[in-house]
Amino acid sequence: MTILEVSALSKHYGEGAKRTRVLDKVNLKVRQGEFIAIVGFSGSGKTTLISALAGLIEPDEGGVIFKGREIDGPGPERGVVFQSYSLMPWLSVEGNVRLGVDQVFKALGREERRTMAEKYIRMVGLGHATDRKPAELSGGMRQRVAVARALAMQPEVLLMDEPLSALDALTRAKLQDEFASICEEEKKTIILVTNDVDEAILLADRIVPLTPGPDATLGREFKVDLPRPRDRAAMNSDDTFIRLRAEVTEYLMELGAAHGAGAEHGPALPNVVPLMPGEKKRGSSASAGAVAAAAADNPRYLEFSRLKKVYPTPKGPLTVVDDFDLKVPRGEFITLIGHSGCGKSTVLSMAAGLSKITEGGIILDGKAVSGAGPDRAVVFQSPSLMPWLTAFENVQLGVDRVYPHASRGERKDIVEYYLSRVGLAEAMHRLAQDMSNGMKQRVGIARAFALSPKLLLLDEPFGMLDSLTRWELQDVLMEVWQRTRVTTICVTHDVDEAILLADRVVMMSNGPNARIGNVMDVDLPRPRSRAALLAHPDYYAYREELLEFLEAYEGGANPTGEQLESIKEKRAARLARQHQARLAAAE
Repeated sequence: MTILEVSALSKHYGEGAKRTRVLDKVNLKVRQGEFIAIVGFSGSGKTTLISALAGLIEPDEGGVIFKGREIDGPGPERGVVFQSYSLMPWLSVEGNVRLGVDQVFKALGREERRTMAEKYIRMVGLGHATDRKPAELSGGMRQRVAVARALAMQPEVLLMDEPLSALDALTRAKLQDEFASICEEEKKTIILVTNDVDEAILLADRIVPLTPGPDATLGREFKVDLPRPRDRAAMNSDDTFIRLRAEVTEYLMELGAAHGAGAEHGPALPNVVPLMPGEKKRGSSASAGAVAAAAADNPRYLEFSRLKKVYPTPKGPLTVVDDFDLKVPRGEFITLIGHSGCGKSTVLSMAAGLSKITEGGIILDGKAVSGAGPDRAVVFQSPSLMPWLTAFENVQLGVDRVYPHASRGERKDIVEYYLSRVGLAEAMHRLAQDMSNGMKQRVGIARAFALSPKLLLLDEPFGMLDSLTRWELQDVLMEVWQRTRVTTICVTHDVDEAILLADRVVMMSNGPNARIGNVMDVDLPRPRSRAALLAHPDYYAYREELLEFLEAYEGGANPTGEQLESIKEKRAARLARQHQARLAAAE
């Protein structure tokens, strides 16, 4: 039975020259009890579509039909959970949930309404926090309150607009599992807007991509033919999941490419090398990338030696990182992964010279790291641009400092080259304050590479972006890194990002006293692309090891060395089986 139908829905904003076309003739039929995931790019109109389904905005053409009647505004039969929590800060968890219950169920007695609110608060795992105010809750807990409030109103259709996108990857994964359990218990009709393909596959019966705007519409549908309940670890070995994940990802990448995504090509890079403070002036002879490529391999180019970081607290010294020991050859790409609070960013901050080392040391190219310097470029989660300067001027600031011996024209070419490589050839003279988060992060990446640093440090550089924009910028990062081969360390929460980018993945134990728990060599061919890795028979064996490592440390657990070794052996055995299967197939 069809419970909700979207019929030729179109929507635009503004008029005349300022008219923005958003949705064009969107059609969708949703069966009762069905879970639909709508995936799409930022700015494609996903939120506009959810708002139209909720009756919060009126379409220009077409409409939304609920149980045979066209809607003309919001109603309690359609509950909504937005990306922002929209909680009343002066009310407790119970008070926020009771707001909806008291409004919808006025005919019930006070005690019945309280019992109903408590049921859904417990369902989302907040029974212990009933009396807390939003300011006392984490982001994940606040989103749980918003979900409990929507469910407590007992809507027939639940509309969720990227409810987990503001959370870190590990918290997001935990809540996805909880959502899956709630969905099984409540058996509601659900429409979820998301930019996460794994989230869509884990939760949905059908995945429907929304094409890029303007005039976005629904594209090819994908049926999720996986039994419930779904276990994310088990799915990693499921051929149906692997095939479906590749198909959806490749389709979205094709949509992005057709819309003009991808790097732009600009001027050639001039043959100049950077001049670091204290160095004597050098002539324009070879690029920094060529110098790095010509240099002999140095297995101890970057060395972390028994690194320790202690912070003073009112309760006494807190050791965040303890005995971090790692040797990195020149030109290697390392990713650091682990649960929140494990000290990943602390290690990066010490390597950048932004945080004082308590014990141990860091050696880069034969010199001890004792403070910040242009030989180490950092890209943070927030790109930290000068908002009153253009993209070109933001990159030029660093280029002028490290290439003082280059001509004005050469410095201009360096700036334009890297801005073109990150896809900003047409926007390099736009003010930073007028750019989207994705565009600002491109500027940050261009600025870092333009410095031709000895060490590139990336602290969750794509963490604030939707997953589809992340894919594009990961490709940009890999393409530019492939040319420069700068030694790189990238902190990430994203398992797929860790494997895609790295030569080695360094897995950290839980904090405090965090240290290296495991190191995984990624023996996958370069240059890499997301599509090629998804099709590679060994990719999911690496993914399984990382997922199991993170699961072993879940909830503050401290696995034994034997447990960690067994995870490595499981991956090795899976790779060996796959290799034998390929040999047998070739005979």
